[in-house]
Amino acid sequence: MAFYFSRRKLRPKEKEEMGELNIVPYLDILMNLIIFMLLSITGLVTFGILNVNAPSYGAGVQGPGEDPSQPKLLLTVGISNKGFYVAATGGVLGQQSPEGAAAAPGQGEPTIPKLPDGSFDYAALSEQMVNIKQAFPNETKVIIAAQSEVQYEALVATMDACRETTGPSRRVLFPDVTLGAF
Repeated sequence: MAFYFSRRKLRPKEKEEMGELNIVPYLDILMNLIIFMLLSITGLVTFGILNVNAPSYGAGVQGPGEDPSQPKLLLTVGISNKGFYVAATGGVLGQQSPEGAAAAPGQGEPTIPKLPDGSFDYAALSEQMVNIKQAFPNETKVIIAAQSEVQYEALVATMDACRETTGPSRRVLFPDVTLGAF
């Protein structure tokens, strides 16, 4: 009796293939999460943006609508541990040095001292800004300078008090803020 091998048995056996991990659904979910997070962050960032300019040095260029005969205000609000020093081109408002000249910011008594509990008087600062805005209606720039010991929250609240009034009748005061230090 003759013995014949079948072709099936003569073929070498292939190793059984292990199932590959299908990562396409995983990548789809991952890409959807990444896109969702990027769009969420972009939307949330716009709520916390404050427009602030860096100080510029040198001769400035006359902007459109600026009258060269109108004197520059150069409004500066200094934040110190004593309170707010509101200064303009002529010096600190409400202060006179013994020689009759205006005192420098940070020297002498502040224009708006701190409240008795040690907090800053933002309402009085906003009122002072309203008075200055009435005298100079076309001015939009303010320089805010702070001592290094002043907390960040005080700096942001000062910027808010200088930029616009609060309450039902909101009014834009000095929206162009430049930061500095003294």
